[in-house]
Amino acid sequence: MALCLSQVFNKDKTFRPRKKFEPGTQRFELYKKAQASLKSGLDLKTVVQLPPGENINDWIAVHVVDFFNRINLIYGTMSEFCTQKSCPIMSGGLKYEYRWQDDHKYKRPTKLPAPQYMCMLMEWIEMLINNEDIFPTRIGVPFPKNFQQVCTKILTRLFRVFVHVYIHHFDSIISMGAEAHVNTCYKHFYYFIREFSLIDHRELEPLSFLKPCLCHSTQKYLLVLVGLVAMWPLRPP
Repeated sequence: MALCLSQVFNKDKTFRPRKKFEPGTQRFELYKKAQASLKSGLDLKTVVQLPPGENINDWIAVHVVDFFNRINLIYGTMSEFCTQKSCPIMSGGLKYEYRWQDDHKYKRPTKLPAPQYMCMLMEWIEMLINNEDIFPTRIGVPFPKNFQQVCTKILTRLFRVFVHVYIHHFDSIISMGAEAHVNTCYKHFYYFIREFSLIDHRELEPLSFLKPCLCHSTQKYLLVLVGLVAMWPLRPP
């Protein structure tokens, strides 16, 4: 039986402090509206749609920060199962390998153990969402022209966390009784990025086997498919 969210996820295990929206701001109100819709039981395809009269960049900003918080929490909770020994390469099975590049310390795509990759990723996202020039919080300050491109890069890299968790650590998720929560988070993420075309469809290939399961998934079906994906040949870097 699945446990309640507070029993499953330990907030003390997040890599970074949760990013919060300031009360009284438009983005805080949008966040409350989005959370209320999620809790109301509405279809997730409807929940992700832009509310009438709202600014699309504000809506995207709210969701990028929220997904960062929740995915950071998911990985942080099960990170004890993801070690340099168990996951010496950041990958999604044998077919997909992800290399880190940040144009500072790692100027070329570099192989990293999954835990190190995850730490670099969360640190990089935190830096971006706290940058007022990219995610402005003051009223009247416009978003930069490349805002959605930046969000695409953030969401693309966050998607890789789902890939790694589903393919390499789904058994641990099940053992914690957390699969329903992870599946819901993934479905919310998936419908959002599809609604606004925020990730190239080729990036979604590693979890393409989950599409038939989005509405009618079963634990057994997911495990079988994850096992099959893990045996596929490695894609050349």
